Amino acid sequence: MNNLQKALRNNALFSSISGVLMIVLNRQLASLFGTSNNTIFWSIGLVLLYFAITIGFEIKKQRRTPIIWIIIQDYIWVLGSIIILITKPFQITSTGNLIIGIIALIVLFMGIHQTIELKKFKNKTE
Repeated sequence: MNNLQKALRNNALFSSISGVLMIVLNRQLASLFGTSNNTIFWSIGLVLLYFAITIGFEIKKQRRTPIIWIIIQDYIWVLGSIIILITKPFQITSTGNLIIGIIALIVLFMGIHQTIELKKFKNKTE
């Protein structure tokens, strides 16, 4: 397994674990975030599981364009998190905001790592 595959694997594992936790612990997370609406947590959990599956395909195929799209989605996640933390459009608790910030940092580091490894990797054609 090359370094690009390892970086993608880490993203897939983190996304899978996060997705499962959001689905299983949706009520507890809603409480931590200060809301009674738990739908958003299991919905995002399902999306994260789908995202992890798509990453799984690219761990083997290693196609440049789909990997770039994975990286872009990571950066969009980080940007969205920053916007939520700055504008505070929802009544999220301090604990909820801390969780958003920590996850955004983890995703940012994964995106940077994937970007670095993609630049080093001799790409397969589309």
